[in-house]
Amino acid sequence: MTPLLEARGLSRAFGHVQALDDAAFDVCAGEVVALVGDNGAGKSTLVKAMTGNLDADRGELFFDGAPVRIETPAQASAMGIEVVYQDLALAPHLNPVQNMFLGREIPRRGPLGRLGFMDEKAMRARAEEGFRDLGGTVTDFGARVGEMSGGQRQQIAIVRAITWAGRLVFLDEPTAALGVVQTRHVLDTVKRVRDKGIAVVLISHSMPEVLEVADRVQVMRLGRRVAVFEGKDTTVEQLVSAMTGGLG
Repeated sequence: MTPLLEARGLSRAFGHVQALDDAAFDVCAGEVVALVGDNGAGKSTLVKAMTGNLDADRGELFFDGAPVRIETPAQASAMGIEVVYQDLALAPHLNPVQNMFLGREIPRRGPLGRLGFMDEKAMRARAEEGFRDLGGTVTDFGARVGEMSGGQRQQIAIVRAITWAGRLVFLDEPTAALGVVQTRHVLDTVKRVRDKGIAVVLISHSMPEVLEVADRVQVMRLGRRVAVFEGKDTTVEQLVSAMTGGLG
């Protein structure tokens, strides 16, 4: 199967630090790929280089088998690629609905829409649907995001990404600030998104979560991919060995 997104030979240095060193990655449509590695292995740098948030020094990207340059996050979004980073990138002074539709507002029909009035009812209905699917605890859609808990902010970022990701979604530690119930909802949502034919890349330090949802696991160490495992046949011991150099 032709990968939906593939990276070959990506390298990026920050001064004397080689963050990516001939790194490779691939994910297919309708597949969950877990990207794992110790802190400093290059996972976040790789994601940024594949989604228009960082220029690689060298290397190639392919989308649907064709070479492509993704130079900005807006270009990635237009291609159906969304990312949830650990910093969440939310506007704290806006409410959950406004954050979800920031830059994607639905105008009212008719003359009011042409004057810049938004269809707040339609946007709220779609936001509420997303939170119901996730099983989230956000219920006050008029409150400022900056006044909400870390777990609620995480939920807003996840629902936003899943709502707009038409082809591929990257989730960077999506359950880090969540409780047991919300974590279960996120993992179930990842499976549902995959079943819709959307590719999911899960970056996580939780090996049990990785092994539960991943079809494949790709391991990074020292800025490069060092191992690829089939999710269902993989053990925690194998992942740890690869992450620490046992397969390097």
